[in-house]
Amino acid sequence: MSPADPAARAFRVIAAQPQWSASDFVSADAFRAWMRAQLDGARPLIAPDRPTLVVLTELNGLPLVLRGAGWATRLGTFERAAAALFLARLPRTLPTLLRERVSPIRALQLAGTDANTALYLHTCRELAREYGVYLCCGSAPMPRYRLVGGRLRRAPGVLTNQTVLLGPAGDLIGVTDKVHLTPGEEGGGVDLCPGDLGELRVFPTPVGDLGVAISLDAFRADVIGRLEALGCTVLLQPDANSQHWTDLEGLPPDPAHVRDLPVAWLESSWTASTSGRSVRYAVNPMVVGNLLDLTFDGQSAVTGRAEDAPEPRSYVLTEPRPGFLALAPWVMQGPPDDLRRAGLARAAGSGHPLENSYHTDMLAADLNLPPSRVSAPPRTPHEDALDALLRGGAKAAAPAPGWGAVALAGLLAAGVLWARWRRR
Repeated sequence: MSPADPAARAFRVIAAQPQWSASDFVSADAFRAWMRAQLDGARPLIAPDRPTLVVLTELNGLPLVLRGAGWATRLGTFERAAAALFLARLPRTLPTLLRERVSPIRALQLAGTDANTALYLHTCRELAREYGVYLCCGSAPMPRYRLVGGRLRRAPGVLTNQTVLLGPAGDLIGVTDKVHLTPGEEGGGVDLCPGDLGELRVFPTPVGDLGVAISLDAFRADVIGRLEALGCTVLLQPDANSQHWTDLEGLPPDPAHVRDLPVAWLESSWTASTSGRSVRYAVNPMVVGNLLDLTFDGQSAVTGRAEDAPEPRSYVLTEPRPGFLALAPWVMQGPPDDLRRAGLARAAGSGHPLENSYHTDMLAADLNLPPSRVSAPPRTPHEDALDALLRGGAKAAAPAPGWGAVALAGLLAAGVLWARWRRR
């Protein structure tokens, strides 16, 4: 790549490592403030002389299910809060459950999804425009829409873990679904729908040919292989690891040889960028903090080829190695047993003085790529619908009216349905 080549791409990436709390999601203003704080933290790192890509974390829209219900955060666990919200919102949740034949937890999310999706996307659009950055919004559970007569129509029962990419003018670049779900995202957890591997695409931009592999997808050869085949040069891995960082891996490929979680983590972005064919760089932001009874922790990183980052370093509990262009430190260094105790001390419900004490960070790295050889993929009907929503040209169709007395009469039945679903 010649530095004089006007089509060559020089840009900066920023990976956010924020700490979240249930209180960040109880109102629209609280959510906007939490998201803005992340862009404010990135502001000193935004490059004045080149495009900047800011990458936010996975599922940063999921807790919006708590919006308007601060009282639910006092129930202590996400499961109890969700059950109480389902019953409190019965005129909306019960019709959704019966009409779309979904679980109570998916019905709860779908019942508020139009308003929460609009809040999430408009917040991200405003931030991308105000700060003049390319923005990977993180990810959120969102439905699939299509435009019908100038209004958004939601596909019944569908709720996927989606990443949205925006340009500096707030324009929609593309949307990616998570393909491989963790147990916490499947039927026994928040009950999302898996994405389709064949629908993964790569988006050419001045900040790289962007391919998104949300969390677990970055560990899976079929996802990385497809993105490589499509010419991905910058892999984005938004993440929300729901374990303490010094725990053992939760989804071991070989249950007879379970590893420390940071060791297993090397098989995602680091491996993709150090040994990939087309993937040259990877950006892996990770959220931290205890969300009610759930623990989230990790070390955000920007990775590349060994020759790009020859200095040996790595996650805690792993051997130093090249390939890390930027790496957030963990809360401490020390012998393995001390690190494992430190992780347990910070986990939700530990009762330790250090409970919920995590390290937040903003990482930046300057990257260079040759001109893109990737063609922009055609937009999907869902992307056309989200683009119309972002531009203010379309709104969701009016929801079905509440069932009033019918819903209230179903209160007991709904409680029984929830209990049966949880025992599956």
